[in-house]
Amino acid sequence: MFREVAELKVAAGTEQLFEAGVQQAIPLFKRAKGCHGMRMERSVEEPGSYMLFVEWETIEDHMVHFRESEDFQEWRRLVGGYYSAPPRVFHTTSAVEGF
Repeated sequence: MFREVAELKVAAGTEQLFEAGVQQAIPLFKRAKGCHGMRMERSVEEPGSYMLFVEWETIEDHMVHFRESEDFQEWRRLVGGYYSAPPRVFHTTSAVEGF
């Protein structure tokens, strides 16, 4: 299992519209091959800064099956216009399990 982590920065004043776009995109992730869940968190200190977390069975499920799909184009249509900087995206896997 892999986690996609995306740091998303949005333009000031567009936070509610951006969050509405992400809400609309939930079905895109829900039906994506190998996607086991997604959530987005918003920074308290920087209201225009978000972290998106998506659980993928394989990196290929994200980078090939989703990124090359029509659903990814729809994701970009729904939220891409709100970015104030290009997203920073990387993948993680569990290294230490706490409690």
